[in-house]
Amino acid sequence: MLVFIVRRLAQAVLVMLTVALVSFVLFQFVGDPVTNLLGQDATPQQREQLRRDLGLDQSVPAQFMRFVGNATRGEFGLSLRQGRQVSALIAERLPATLELSLVAAVLALVLGIPLGIYAALRRGSWGAQLLMAASLLGVSLPTFLIGIGLILVFSVTLNWLPSFGRGEVVRLGVWSTGLLTADGWRHLVLPSITLAIFQLTLIMRLVRAEMIEVLRTDYIRFARARGLTHRSIYFGHALKNTLVPVITITGLQLGSLIAFAIITETVFQWPGMGLLFIQAVQFADIPVMAAYLCLIALIFVVINLAVDLLYFAVDPRLRIERTVGAG
Repeated sequence: MLVFIVRRLAQAVLVMLTVALVSFVLFQFVGDPVTNLLGQDATPQQREQLRRDLGLDQSVPAQFMRFVGNATRGEFGLSLRQGRQVSALIAERLPATLELSLVAAVLALVLGIPLGIYAALRRGSWGAQLLMAASLLGVSLPTFLIGIGLILVFSVTLNWLPSFGRGEVVRLGVWSTGLLTADGWRHLVLPSITLAIFQLTLIMRLVRAEMIEVLRTDYIRFARARGLTHRSIYFGHALKNTLVPVITITGLQLGSLIAFAIITETVFQWPGMGLLFIQAVQFADIPVMAAYLCLIALIFVVINLAVDLLYFAVDPRLRIERTVGAG
């Protein structure tokens, strides 16, 4: 187990170094950051001083090592658009994105797994067929169209829910959350549903397909022959083996929710990292883009490591294979 964790950590470090290299290259091809920060009217002395402060007078390998060292401390310099520390901007926007993504992930799991089980166990019923038809719409419709449709119905027509912003938030030290206020929840409903629909339908279809496949295996037939109850067969035997691929997809999709919440945040003007990234792209704010890229890569690496560790808890066959291989 320890060797497995060490190997995964080494792979994670390699991935992060590769992402850091890509982010560093972005800085090299965006133009002169000194001109972007000081403008055309700066004196040569001011330009030279800023160039030394930024380390641009050093060699390219030295600049890359400096960039990696700063990135490990969460420092990515100044935003070219706002003139503020990028780390401060990320710290302001990260709570909103994590809040939206986690609520969407919980919705997708809480609804997707039971609906997938129902569609597998009652696959000939009209209810299961209706769910599968609805899942096709959820997978096929683009996120921005779903968001605009929800805004049209619940904000414009019915006037039940707000269509933009985060609402009232509560500060808990450096963290801000809207989960402790009624207005925050009202603003969270539509964007979280919009972001969760694709993941929900994907999980539902995956659980259904895996559940049907597991129910056809020999050990399920043997369990039925032993006279076990349907509840014990479905939830004590079949569901456990169904969850292994579900954990993989769910882990990767959680990273995708955080990384690709850009469209949802843009549609609902949600003040998260996705909206910050879109604004950075529009203004070629490379430090913000590089910080976003490194942060998303770190989130994916951490989630993949957590998914690999969960395999050992869910699937005993992996623990046996590791033990036999070590022996």
